[in-house]
Amino acid sequence: MVKIGIIGGSGLDNPDILKNAKELDVDTSYGKPSSTLKIGMIGNVDVVLLARHGREHTIPPTNVNNRANITALKQAGVTHILATTAVGSLQEKIGRGDLVILDQFIDFTRRRHVSFHEKFEPHKPVHAAMAEPFDNKLRKLLIESCKELKLKHHPKGTVITIEGARFSTKAESKMFRIWGADVINMSIAPECALANELGIPYAAVAMSTDYDCIFDDLPPVTWEEILKVFGENVTKVMKLLTTTIPKIK
Repeated sequence: MVKIGIIGGSGLDNPDILKNAKELDVDTSYGKPSSTLKIGMIGNVDVVLLARHGREHTIPPTNVNNRANITALKQAGVTHILATTAVGSLQEKIGRGDLVILDQFIDFTRRRHVSFHEKFEPHKPVHAAMAEPFDNKLRKLLIESCKELKLKHHPKGTVITIEGARFSTKAESKMFRIWGADVINMSIAPECALANELGIPYAAVAMSTDYDCIFDDLPPVTWEEILKVFGENVTKVMKLLTTTIPKIK
């Protein structure tokens, strides 16, 4: 039976999208997840919603317990994960409010648990394949729904995940683009890798809110500007999720 986990990023974790919602307080061997799980329905599909930064956005990116979050969803019986995230654009073609169906990540974090494996059994090392970290079947469904809803979107994109909580310097922003990154955020890479380790198909839809500080003729990103773009575009992401989830089999 299909059960979809939604990991909601900043401003993208509204529990009101669920019917017959109820709270589930869970614990894991890695500690508590970022929030209680909100369990309900979208269409006829069971859905579990988790707020990545907590319901009141109190958890900084570095302190998000990604291992507990993914484990909590696994314990709840989740079969697929759709993640949402706000990103800064590193490319002129990706404008504010555009959606990006991510297909690759670059992990530039330094202080996070990026694997469930803290030790190996003797002579049995475990190295997860990560050539295509985002599930292609889920990505195709998201792209199909974007077209159906006539949402401005980019069918692929590489996200670089930085440690945060600060934003980039201009030198860093320009370096990341040279490396091949299209967008930048503070959350996806460890989360995606961990879902892969547990064998849970994972895809992510990114909403571009700003241009980081890549362009000298545009003001650098501010939290206030991000919130403004959120408010203007968050309904697009919610509509995309509610349209895509019933298609997952």
